[in-house]
Amino acid sequence: MINLANKTAVITGSTRGFGLAIAQAILQAGGNVIISSRSQNAVDKTLELLNAGNRAAGLACDVSDLEQVRALAAAAIEKFGSFEIWVNNAGTSGPYGPTSKVSPQAFHTVINTNITGAYHGTKVALEHFLPRKTGKLINILGHGYKSPVPFQSAYASSKAWLRSFTMAVAQENSDSAVGIFAFNPGMMLTELLTDVDVVAGSEEKLKVFPTIIRMWARPPQVAAQKAAWIASSETDGKTGKLYNLHSFGHTLSGALKEGWRRITKQAGKPLQINMHSIPPYKQPE
Repeated sequence: MINLANKTAVITGSTRGFGLAIAQAILQAGGNVIISSRSQNAVDKTLELLNAGNRAAGLACDVSDLEQVRALAAAAIEKFGSFEIWVNNAGTSGPYGPTSKVSPQAFHTVINTNITGAYHGTKVALEHFLPRKTGKLINILGHGYKSPVPFQSAYASSKAWLRSFTMAVAQENSDSAVGIFAFNPGMMLTELLTDVDVVAGSEEKLKVFPTIIRMWARPPQVAAQKAAWIASSETDGKTGKLYNLHSFGHTLSGALKEGWRRITKQAGKPLQINMHSIPPYKQPE
């Protein structure tokens, strides 16, 4: 049983998807949460959904802006007196397509959120944790953290960077008693998968995407329980660990189930996947 009583977690990008599932898991474990997203309206609606009373609060925060991230930390301190957990979850995937056809603006949006945002969150969290010699920092990885992913170069590279960054920061602070962790939750059935921008001309490459999702995507609540576990006393005294929820067994099981479904000609689970075609980038003349 995970126990996070009297612990407060700040979670970036937490009004939907995996971030929201983490907030719910921490609340279920008895903790408090500070949620955030770019939209205050989304924050307010999510607080109503959580219905956690004084154990939940939130603030709009663009993680690419350091002062807004500092304001998020200040809100946690004002509300709960301190925070013991920080989860850098805010992320965006960017459009699917060849790098040469993705606009610089779209590419920079991914970098500003996934890299700059994680750096800001890490910096602000450590400013609070290190003087107190306590705290858990969790950086969320994703597809590409181990190897290149063609047609998703911005997102995949940002996760490879985040893995290296997290391990470096953990080594820098190995004697601080602060736990610094990377967590790969595996493929999850969230809008990051089911609502995709695709550079026109690349749609054919995604024709097997629904099958891949059916085989390996899990509800975000599964990984959220693991995130809450990482945030708990179970990892006290540890740092620099990479926790990976995607395993060979899960990969094999999903493939076997899909193979059996095809052999027996069973209908696959219906998936609502929205692919939005966007024009390829053209250099201004």
